Amino acid sequence: MSQVDTGLMSQVTERGLMIEERRRRICELLRKEGRVTVEALAARFGTSQVTIRADLSTLESAGALTRTHGGALSVPDADQPLNVKQLQHRAEKQRIAAAAAALIRDGETIILDSGTTTAEIARCIRTLELESINVITNALNIAALLIDVPSVRLIVPGGFLRRESNSLSGPMAETALAALQADRLYLGADGVDPQIGVMTPHLAEAELNTKMIAISQQVVVVADASKFARRNISLIARIEQLHMLITDRAAPAEAVEQLRQRGVLVRLV
Repeated sequence: MSQVDTGLMSQVTERGLMIEERRRRICELLRKEGRVTVEALAARFGTSQVTIRADLSTLESAGALTRTHGGALSVPDADQPLNVKQLQHRAEKQRIAAAAAALIRDGETIILDSGTTTAEIARCIRTLELESINVITNALNIAALLIDVPSVRLIVPGGFLRRESNSLSGPMAETALAALQADRLYLGADGVDPQIGVMTPHLAEAELNTKMIAISQQVVVVADASKFARRNISLIARIEQLHMLITDRAAPAEAVEQLRQRGVLVRLV
């Protein structure tokens, strides 16, 4: 098949998408290419330019992009709000979350760090047939997902709210965690480096993550493959502190092998 035919088929498969799916695809294009044009998007999705401009306006209001004349530019991931991040790599996050939730056993105490992948784990927990588990989380959106689940005893430490991630952190949260113990920590990540460890751009959350690691018997990082391409200012955990990484099959093979050689159990889903 020629390159032209392949391109035409790609366009056809993206016509007639639901609004949410189309906007998610626009966000993914921006992540890959850095900028998009109204004309190109209208042709790609088989919609009018008016419809695309409405999409871009909505996404700009949500903080997902910056409008320009005739198109839009991407914004750094660290600046994107949670409702935008949850649209990115959603299928991968759902597979990762399902594999992570399958590890949970009755009577366990788990920690769900803030993040979009850990929020997917919370959604999976809602469907599990469990009698009783304890869930510690510093994320208000995750707490909201579990608040009406009879089998879940919910523990939310206090702290200062960072609205972009719906997460609590700071000295109050760290003090509350110091009195607790957990069987397993599910740790989100903004960046994964096979030589350094797991990173985030937010210092206060990194400090709280350190406390979470200290009280957990097992540390499981949940991160889609896009996180391997990034480095951030704050180190959450060194490679030696990690027991397992659950990621998708697009993860760089070299990075996966380096992690395995250093003792991390890597699961590709």
